[in-house]
Amino acid sequence: MRRQLAETFRSLRVRNYRLFAIGQLTSLLGRWMQIVAIDWLVLELSGNSGAALGFVTALQFVPVLLLSLHGGKLADRHDKRRMLLVFNTSWLALSAGMAVIVLIGAAQLWHIYVFALMLGMVMALENPARQSFVSEMVGTGMLPNALSLSAATFNSARIVGPAIAGALIAVVDTGPVLAITALTYVPPMVCLLLMNRHELGFSEPAKDTRIREAVSYTFRRSDLVLPLVLMFVVGGLGFNFPITLALLSKTVFHTGAATFGLLTTMLAVGALAGALVSSRRRARPTAHIVLAAAAIFGVLEALVGFAPAFWVAAVLLVPTGFSMTFLAQAVNQRIQLGVDAAHRGRVMALYILVFLGSTPIFAPIIGWLSEVIGPRSGLWIGGLAGVFMAATAFAVRCRKRDVHVSVELRPRPRMRLIETVEKAA
Repeated sequence: MRRQLAETFRSLRVRNYRLFAIGQLTSLLGRWMQIVAIDWLVLELSGNSGAALGFVTALQFVPVLLLSLHGGKLADRHDKRRMLLVFNTSWLALSAGMAVIVLIGAAQLWHIYVFALMLGMVMALENPARQSFVSEMVGTGMLPNALSLSAATFNSARIVGPAIAGALIAVVDTGPVLAITALTYVPPMVCLLLMNRHELGFSEPAKDTRIREAVSYTFRRSDLVLPLVLMFVVGGLGFNFPITLALLSKTVFHTGAATFGLLTTMLAVGALAGALVSSRRRARPTAHIVLAAAAIFGVLEALVGFAPAFWVAAVLLVPTGFSMTFLAQAVNQRIQLGVDAAHRGRVMALYILVFLGSTPIFAPIIGWLSEVIGPRSGLWIGGLAGVFMAATAFAVRCRKRDVHVSVELRPRPRMRLIETVEKAA
């Protein structure tokens, strides 16, 4: 057991990454608390308007479409540690300002809209720097483990943060909760300042930091295009669980908010397990691992959509969350371990643009289909999209690379893929 734990958490041996993980856990807890507090405040100020709630969510994601590539350009040109200090300072100032407005009783709905938009702008610029900074702390050898532990941190915060926020809102209301979330941006700033800069693997700034050059570099690489296209469709159609699970809980199983929270928790528990399992990976995932993960996720999500009872859906959400995070990490690791350091910031910005930017595009479509076809359709359509994309990409890859499938029954059943052209990295 000791050896297994050491293997799972081996990136934490690196002092700089250990400090980074501590700071991220604190800020992510605060961010999830902040999301719950803002959503609750919007409902209070708008008279329980679902449209207002959806608009606030969109305002946080639209900047990803507009600014992510510029964030990647900045990450390839400047010191990522200093950039993260600036971004955390911005979050601290914005959160403190919003908390003051709420505490003095002056908050109006448009204040929340402006606040959400500005938070989204900082997030869009910060994500590429944070994603590409991990490799500078741990190097490529431990990068898969570090990325998976970062995902585990995210999912742990997603489980604990909303629970803490809900309890605190019931006791002290939203103003003090927003003030607490502002303070959670202080620890990551302290941790960044405590890092040993001499132990960071700085990458030389790229000679050409144009966005167009990075896009051209990416689209010349079929091993990068495949996971990006796959994640755009599968993530956009299949990762809309805040919408699909809310509809499933309220309109299909006719349960309350607490029960909806249970479904979200089951998904998050599976996602946490998927992140921890992914942390054991040492090498770059193959394309076949990515495609298999997409297909398995699609099958499981479709099964959730057809679940005959609430408890069946709750049980199925655990492996669904597992495969969701396993797929996301496999894609992330395949991209990060396949690019050179000079392009990593901008390529990761493309990944973030595809992963998060697809939300404001596909979420309204999933919501509309759920109204027209039925509340379960958002789940099984997303699931079928995953299976279809995995099968299509596999067929195209086999044809392009002249892959033959060999099935052997003895001495034990197994299937082999034989490529007659040189295998890509």
